[in-house]
Amino acid sequence: MTTLSILWFVLIFVLIIGYFALDGFDLGTGVLYPFLGKNERSKKIMMRAIGPVWDGNEVWLLTAGGALFAAFAPAYATSFSGFYLAIMLVLMGLIVRAVAIGFGGHGESSRLCDGAFFVGSLLPALLFGVAVGNVIAGVPLNANGDYIGTFFALLTPFALACGVLGLVHMMLQGACWLAAKAPEGDPLQVQAKNLRKPLALISLVMFLICTVLFKMTVVPNSSVGMDMTIPAIIAAVAYLASLLYIAFVSGGKDFLFPVIAGIGCAALCIVWAATSFPYFIPASNDPTLSITIASAAGSDLTLTVMTIIAAIGVPLVLLYHVLVYRAFAGRVTDEDLHEGY
Repeated sequence: MTTLSILWFVLIFVLIIGYFALDGFDLGTGVLYPFLGKNERSKKIMMRAIGPVWDGNEVWLLTAGGALFAAFAPAYATSFSGFYLAIMLVLMGLIVRAVAIGFGGHGESSRLCDGAFFVGSLLPALLFGVAVGNVIAGVPLNANGDYIGTFFALLTPFALACGVLGLVHMMLQGACWLAAKAPEGDPLQVQAKNLRKPLALISLVMFLICTVLFKMTVVPNSSVGMDMTIPAIIAAVAYLASLLYIAFVSGGKDFLFPVIAGIGCAALCIVWAATSFPYFIPASNDPTLSITIASAAGSDLTLTVMTIIAAIGVPLVLLYHVLVYRAFAGRVTDEDLHEGY
């Protein structure tokens, strides 16, 4: 492993953190949509709360995928070949969701748009976690780095638990965001605020279940070593602290809670990175077939050019997000609801 390859392993996880921390509340809002959007006003508030930012948040996913392809092409190829059906379902969900937001923003909501928005949010929120669980546990690979199992073989108890954990945490992010964006005292704002504590506690339980399943089913059957204990413990403590804050701190400004939920999301991604390092995808059948940083890294020239581009591009993306979030800061107002989503 070279310094540049390790740097890009870290940078890709930074991009993944950016996506899950930001687009997580968008997806969570979509999952909560049929439960909190009881009337046309509530639906418009929910759409307006994410309308100015949801598409920009997805830039982080595209950037992470592009960076993985350029810096670690074999890991990219194995991921997309092994999880092809799951990835297609995620992409279909994101496409349907985007269409639902686009059409729903030009008039009264319809059952078709409402259903598409919900399903298009639910699929990625659940399947991302399932994919992460399989990446941590490892999958059977052949000598070409191709996944040799079936789709249903990916639905292990640990992977499904990770999927539910990801889903619940995104719902928590969505509830925190809606409580901060809906008009003060609005029934939607009150409902979202009341959801924060139970969702935080459910997320805590799911994290503990994932930890137990990891120790019981993944570690004994792993073909590779997993020794990044200290970073994982630090990140886990940060995650637990964020959940406990959301669950038991009733005071404070509502805008703090989406930030705390985002920190918890970042902590989960750090646990993932710390547990996986130096592997991208462990081979459960033969450790020599595993996709590692060293075996998947591109040339030093490629990584050097990418580093220069990232040094220029990432600050610009961050600046864009700062400007957009500042421009649309504050709660949704009645005037906003007449401007479209």
